Amino acid sequence: MANSTHSLVYVPIFAGENYDFWSIKMRTYFLSQDLWDIVNNGFSTPKATSTPSITQQEKLKKNMQNDAKVLYILQQAVVDTIFPRIMGATTAKDAWNTLKEEFQGNAKVGTVKLQTLRRDLKNIKMKDSETAKDYYSRVKEIVNQMRAYCEDITDKKVIEKILISLTDKYDPIVTAIEESKDISTLSVTELMGSLEAYEQRLNRREESSIESAF
Repeated sequence: MANSTHSLVYVPIFAGENYDFWSIKMRTYFLSQDLWDIVNNGFSTPKATSTPSITQQEKLKKNMQNDAKVLYILQQAVVDTIFPRIMGATTAKDAWNTLKEEFQGNAKVGTVKLQTLRRDLKNIKMKDSETAKDYYSRVKEIVNQMRAYCEDITDKKVIEKILISLTDKYDPIVTAIEESKDISTLSVTELMGSLEAYEQRLNRREESSIESAF
């Protein structure tokens, strides 16, 4: 029954683009199956000079089975044009690291990408034509990419960024939020709820003004 359940779980397919998003989905999948440790850390085999105990032999057999399972899943999770990159990998960790190094880049490349994303987050501002929801989507996209590179971006930092980069028409609600809310405990969901409610009030006022003009 367990095998049939696992077979029904959708595994995202990597076609060479958006590696960061794919790798996060795969990590979550492996965590859900208690297989992430095999991917991330691999496993060690007893030294040839030692005689493993029955317990060690059983553990090694289990690790080898899990490693083969993960390697098979990774092979199925890439398109045929990507598969040759990992077809020579003998362990899941080797296959995972091969994809990571090629498509996410080495540490230096990752640092450069992260610096670019930090600059993008620093400079992003709301457009006059945007709604709060649309603007948050742009901010969230940058933040998600930074988190994919292991950057620790707290909700507090996201909220602070949004509050200082909204257009002038949001000044009254921003002031109200800063005076009445504890930013350190305010959630992004609560913030967006307040901003969207404020937008609706503004829209109703504009509609009333137009109707009055006629």
